[in-house]
Amino acid sequence: MAQAKQTRAGAVYAAIREEIFQGTLRPGQRLRLVELAGRFGVSQSVVREALTRLSEQDLVVAAPQQGFRVVTLSRAHLDELTDARIEIESLVLRRSITRGDIQWESEVVAAHHRLSATLPLRADGLQNDDWFAAHERFHQALLEGCGNDRLLSVAMSLRDAATVYRRWSVPVAHDVTRDVAGEHRALMEAALARDADKAAGLLAAHLDRTASALRAVVEEGAEPAA
Repeated sequence: MAQAKQTRAGAVYAAIREEIFQGTLRPGQRLRLVELAGRFGVSQSVVREALTRLSEQDLVVAAPQQGFRVVTLSRAHLDELTDARIEIESLVLRRSITRGDIQWESEVVAAHHRLSATLPLRADGLQNDDWFAAHERFHQALLEGCGNDRLLSVAMSLRDAATVYRRWSVPVAHDVTRDVAGEHRALMEAALARDADKAAGLLAAHLDRTASALRAVVEEGAEPAA
């Protein structure tokens, strides 16, 4: 019985997580246990377990007497996180370019090839999880040549914290005119050319573009319009 409940909670968790990432559930939207239990055909305790797990990943916020809500976009949090990522990821990338060997170069090329061969959208028009996985692998590959596991861990932790912002850049911020593939190609070429200044500048612009798109649709502590 307990295992069956865990399985159901896992399925509800995955479904709600996907709806948050796809923008179906909007930033700040209230998540009512009764409604979700009815929609997924499970008990409210199963839904609560799933939402608690999502709150541990900072995708859902639990407030006393108010229940659960999708995390709200915060301009302050977005700006601080973006600033920290630019500082740390640029530093780690510079070290990778200085210290990376032929194996590092090969991993960067392979990761970029996989990314460029993966469509960002599925046939139904929703975001493709495979593309996001390839995207993360490419950025990690760029940083892995730094030769310092602690710095790499900090950089990847900051990237994890920004996952929901990356996923919301299209469904929430509607940043659809961006040449993301061109940005990634330029990043790879600068890294392989061992041009640390150019690569760091491209990376900073790449990270700030996502933040800029979201800044345009949200004020401090406010929800963007549905």
